[in-house]
Amino acid sequence: MNTAVPTQQREGPGGALVRCEGLTFRWPDAAQAVLENVDFHLQPGERVLLRGASGAGKSTFLNLLAGILVPTAGSLRVADCDLGRASTRSRDQLRASELGVIFQQFNLLPFLSVLDNVLLPLRFSRQRRARANAEPGGARGAAARLLEALGLPLDALAGRTVAQLSVGQQQRVAAARALLGRPRLVLADEPTSALDPENRDAFLKQLEALQQAEGCALLCVSHDPALSPFFDRTLTLGVGPGAPGP
Repeated sequence: MNTAVPTQQREGPGGALVRCEGLTFRWPDAAQAVLENVDFHLQPGERVLLRGASGAGKSTFLNLLAGILVPTAGSLRVADCDLGRASTRSRDQLRASELGVIFQQFNLLPFLSVLDNVLLPLRFSRQRRARANAEPGGARGAAARLLEALGLPLDALAGRTVAQLSVGQQQRVAAARALLGRPRLVLADEPTSALDPENRDAFLKQLEALQQAEGCALLCVSHDPALSPFFDRTLTLGVGPGAPGP
């Protein structure tokens, strides 16, 4: 049985951005559930680190929150959308407009420029595009400011594709892309796995500052315990017989 167990308590579930109760997911014809009876709440603007061993269900949990997978049982609401009952179209719209994702492998398009990679999410959401365009300098100005805050001045990257960047630079482009257009929730899947400790800590400090400035919540999954100081609380997935939630 996989459960989310808090190491720190903070706010209660009232007004939660993410709320799941008794969340269970089992692949068709599988003998055991990947996740079973998980309770979890995430408040707006909160930073939470979700830890767990390989196979504990961390990535599955992120895919459920992103609306890519549908719960087998239990309830799951993200930004007032009931993902257990929502249509595929509604889940896709929620993901495009209110969620930013930092993938473990970054999922950048190598043939596009840095700026075009950052601007990519705006093609899929009218609401997110409107929020970005409302900022000073429009969407391009917002993208440039995010990149600058992450240590990637746009002028220095002119004419370069992401394939020409280092792994650390690509990671920062992925973070800027996730934050552009002020999504309400950013999901990060092992975002520092390819970094040494010095670059890992520098990136997390930058991400924390931007997350606070943009006003979004952040849920990061990682096996690395060294990430805990950068988050409001740390949960462990895959321990304990019950299903206590934050």
